[in-house]
Amino acid sequence: MPEPTKKEENEVPAPAPPPEEPSKEKEAGTTPAKDEEEVSPPSALPPGLGSRALERKDSEWSIGESPAGEEQDKQNANSQPSILFVEKPQGGTVKVGENITFIAKVKAEDLLRKPTVKWFKGKWMDLASKAGKHLQLKETFERHSRVYTFEMQIIKAKENYAGNYRCEVTYKDKFDSCSFDLEVHESTGTTPNIDIRSAFKRSGEGQDDAGELDFSGLLKRREVKQQEEEPEVDVWELLKNAKPSEYEKIAFQYGITDLRGMLKRLKRMRREEKKSAAFAKILDPAYQVDKGGRVRFVVELADPKLEVKWYKNGQEIRPSTKYIFEHKGCQRILFINNCQMTDDSEYYVTAGDEKCSTELFVREPPIMVTKQLEDTTAYCGERVELECEVSEDDANVKWFKNGEEIIPGPKSRYRIRVEGKKHILIIEGATKADSAEYSVMTTGGQSSAKLSVDLKPLKILTPLTDQTVNLGKEICLKCEISENITGKWTKNGLPVQESDRLKLVHKGRIHKLVIANALTEDEGDYVFAPDAYNVTLPAKVHVIDPPKIILDGLDADNTVTVIAGNKLRLEIPISGEPPPKAIWSRADKAIMEGSGRIRAESYPDSSTLVIDVAERDDSGVYHINLKNEAGEAHAAIKIKVVDLPDPPVAPTVTEVGDDWCIMNWEPPAYDGGSPILGYFIERKKKQSSRWMRLNFDLCKETTFEPKKMIEGVAYEVRIFAVNAIGISKPSMPSRPFVPLAVTSPPTLLAVDSVTDTTVTMKWRPPDQIGAAGLDGYVLEYCFEGSDNWLPANKDLIDKTKFTITDLPTDSKIFVRVKAVNAAGASEPKYYSQPILVREVIEPPKIRIPRHLKQTYIRRVGEAVNLVIPFQGKPRPELTWKKDGVEIDKNQINIRNSETDTIIFIRKAERSHSGKYDLQVKVDKFVETASIDIQIVDRPGPPQTVKIEDVWGENVALTWTPPKDDGNAAITGYTIQKADKKSMEWFTVIEHYHRTSATITELVIGNEYYFRVFSENMCGLSEDATMTKESAVIAKDGKIYKNPVYEDFDFSEAPMFTQPLVNTYAIAGYNATLNCSVRGNPKPKITWMKNKVAIVDDPRYRMFSNQGVCTLEIRKPSPYDGGTYCCKAVNDLGTVEIECKLEVKVIYQGVDTPGQPVFLEGQQQSLHNKDF
Repeated sequence: MPEPTKKEENEVPAPAPPPEEPSKEKEAGTTPAKDEEEVSPPSALPPGLGSRALERKDSEWSIGESPAGEEQDKQNANSQPSILFVEKPQGGTVKVGENITFIAKVKAEDLLRKPTVKWFKGKWMDLASKAGKHLQLKETFERHSRVYTFEMQIIKAKENYAGNYRCEVTYKDKFDSCSFDLEVHESTGTTPNIDIRSAFKRSGEGQDDAGELDFSGLLKRREVKQQEEEPEVDVWELLKNAKPSEYEKIAFQYGITDLRGMLKRLKRMRREEKKSAAFAKILDPAYQVDKGGRVRFVVELADPKLEVKWYKNGQEIRPSTKYIFEHKGCQRILFINNCQMTDDSEYYVTAGDEKCSTELFVREPPIMVTKQLEDTTAYCGERVELECEVSEDDANVKWFKNGEEIIPGPKSRYRIRVEGKKHILIIEGATKADSAEYSVMTTGGQSSAKLSVDLKPLKILTPLTDQTVNLGKEICLKCEISENITGKWTKNGLPVQESDRLKLVHKGRIHKLVIANALTEDEGDYVFAPDAYNVTLPAKVHVIDPPKIILDGLDADNTVTVIAGNKLRLEIPISGEPPPKAIWSRADKAIMEGSGRIRAESYPDSSTLVIDVAERDDSGVYHINLKNEAGEAHAAIKIKVVDLPDPPVAPTVTEVGDDWCIMNWEPPAYDGGSPILGYFIERKKKQSSRWMRLNFDLCKETTFEPKKMIEGVAYEVRIFAVNAIGISKPSMPSRPFVPLAVTSPPTLLAVDSVTDTTVTMKWRPPDQIGAAGLDGYVLEYCFEGSDNWLPANKDLIDKTKFTITDLPTDSKIFVRVKAVNAAGASEPKYYSQPILVREVIEPPKIRIPRHLKQTYIRRVGEAVNLVIPFQGKPRPELTWKKDGVEIDKNQINIRNSETDTIIFIRKAERSHSGKYDLQVKVDKFVETASIDIQIVDRPGPPQTVKIEDVWGENVALTWTPPKDDGNAAITGYTIQKADKKSMEWFTVIEHYHRTSATITELVIGNEYYFRVFSENMCGLSEDATMTKESAVIAKDGKIYKNPVYEDFDFSEAPMFTQPLVNTYAIAGYNATLNCSVRGNPKPKITWMKNKVAIVDDPRYRMFSNQGVCTLEIRKPSPYDGGTYCCKAVNDLGTVEIECKLEVKVIYQGVDTPGQPVFLEGQQQSLHNKDF
């Protein structure tokens, strides 16, 4: 077994094989199976291209140059204009164990979605797979500036993290990249470890350093091939002695993957090591061994008693058949047998608190070409495969065409498939341009072969054929040749261009020229010539057209009308190829060409019939015949001589309305030989002689409805008949008539109630009532499935509610109502759906008034009258309970109706307080509600009042609350004092909340008694509790007389500080009127509409808060418009303020103040009413 080669400190580490460029499949995160994968192997550098490859600074095969060259690279990269970056990541320096962050920013103004960003180590290592505890990738988006920020943070940096990094950003067809360097320096006071190939340290699964920046996963796995022994090659010496232009060739030959990083590491290896106290001799900086070989690590201890431990990538090595430990005096030896690529790692040994480390490089043998490429000959369009075999599976192989590297891709015609050791170059649809010399290169050899692509002999399988087609038909020229190649079409020697009508089709070996609608200009000589061949396929196309008579300008029945006495010149367009001959005839007699009154004239594209002076006898059918070699055509044309029509008969008025009527008439006896086109109608007042035309567009019917007449005025109408010739004389006037209107239909027809035999309907009066007034209503009904309407009332009814009786149970009826006056019955108002004659069970629902949803409070002796509305059909069953017990009806009166229940207490007592429960039951449905009633009274007096202390002019009093609070909370106390001499009581403090008080400013020398009243919401207690003892205010020194102040009079007559403002409101939306008032005593506020006070009207809500008065009108209608007044009254005076409210109605998108807008045909009017 050969011994490994030792490396000195100043030697350069052996290079590794170059990396593969990531394919698009790898970028997308997908890896096809080995047996199906077609990969793109790394390109080998052909001889003679070394200097040119070195000029590609940012390419995959750029290598490490001198430091000056590296700085020049960075300057060139940073000076290039950025496509997507707005801020590029900059290189940095960090100490071992510290953190560093690189930031890249991309502007997103022109980007529709987030760009794709990737971070790389060197040229090939995607760092996304290494994210973990030592590497974090982060991205953010600033919405205001529209900038994407991408961060790469390296945590607790290590020396092997140093090197060149790259950031790439991609968006659709845009691409941008930036390179930057990271330098990691050792911390102060630590012994530098020489780590030659730390950039390629492997991180095993489940180990402590899993997830660190580990770049060894992309090193090629190769097997050792048995070959003849060659002299040991020291790659470090080769790199040291070689020219920079030869670096890439050496790197590719000896499998170096990151030459630039290794050259940087060389500078740090040239430092002197410090002497160790534990080791007399440490490990060499690096060891190199061939794959499958044996390596020997030796250290010499200063103290042989020290315990030694060996580690690989931080994991302790245990003795085994692979790892063998040996002790020889102070030497400690580690043997590693059968070295594989997984043994390519960092190793270190510890002795006490010190350690020394080394790096083991496992070198793979070069890749040899075991099966050479072979010369190949193919025809155009065929699939070509060039195949070779190499010595290792999945080896790094590059393909070249005439010395240029072949780079496969989605848009490339070249594909590369790898099947173990076999590498195949595939060319789809080969052309003459693919004829070239193709070569393949590996790290240990190369092979080349020639490819020759020729044309196949062409055979005409189906030639073009001459065609004769009718005008307007499809022309299809089709040929088939033996090869799938393109070709060119020509017509009369000129190239044929595709259009919407002409299509050129190429499917495989078949070529077609298709013209959808043949025209005369499509006739000619067509030729198809295949590309790359000197062959033509000719064909002739002949287009013919049978004769046609074009009668588009005539009526549907080919009738031509002429006025008697006029000249007729009838020109009929004709067509045909060749031009046809035209012959006119009438009643089997030919009309000759000449100078007669009736004659024919012929032209190339038309034939003309001429009648000089038309007579009624000239009416009849005329025939035209065309003939040419393609066929014949015949047409019959009817000529009609016409005149003015006779006047119609006098019209008849059949129906009259408020401002309209309906009139009918008969057509005239003679229409003048031309159909009546319509009629003109005129109208005049009976006493007038001035006729007014009512229609300016012809009336097509024999009925008309004049409008805009004055009700009660007599009118007459007359008719004019119109045909194509002109207008007839007027008809005789109609009989005089007077317009009189019926009302509009009733409105809001609704069902009021339904029982098993009756249906009660209700409605509203018509919106519009004419001058004839309203006499009453007629209610009609019919059963479902029948059209027989039956009157529900025999006589007219004045009310807007009626009950239909004697109806069969479970039947369905339709209902309508009409309004009747002197002009007749109005249009009926229908109920929208059939009504089932059956009493409907309506679940009960209790509608508690808003003021009863809180505790209802009344004083003792006051009346309690509560009305609770409810719903439910049939009539519900009601049950009242007080505190869960049935109510004593002797004390509390309860009255129930169909729609509400009333609880009435004439004189309330405190015993009436409690929770009242109401239950409404209909069939199986039950609804409950509760009302809290609290009956309050004045409280009792405090229990005791004591004088606690007397000093100076002050007396301290205390008292205890009353036993009886009157069923309401005590809100305060009133304290009074009385001089013992007069015993007149004066109030000292009112509404006092505490049970102790200090009375001040008492007269010195007087003796006082005190009493206290209790107070709640009902007022003061009837009695007061007086102190049993008196308080004597002793004289002490000089008597001070308090000054006398006159009470200020705060009384003020009411005055409006903010007036009402005229307001517009929208119908259906709540409106408010606001004003502010002040006065003392507080004035009473009254709202009025049109001088009528608003009292208990549910449509109005009145508020008063801190002098601001508000009137809310719920969902106003036009009837709510008018003058509103706010009146404020107190003892000192009265003041009023007014404003106007106008309600706008929006109907069909039009808003009008107080008057709705209706569609045409509706005639309605609103009558203002005050509610």
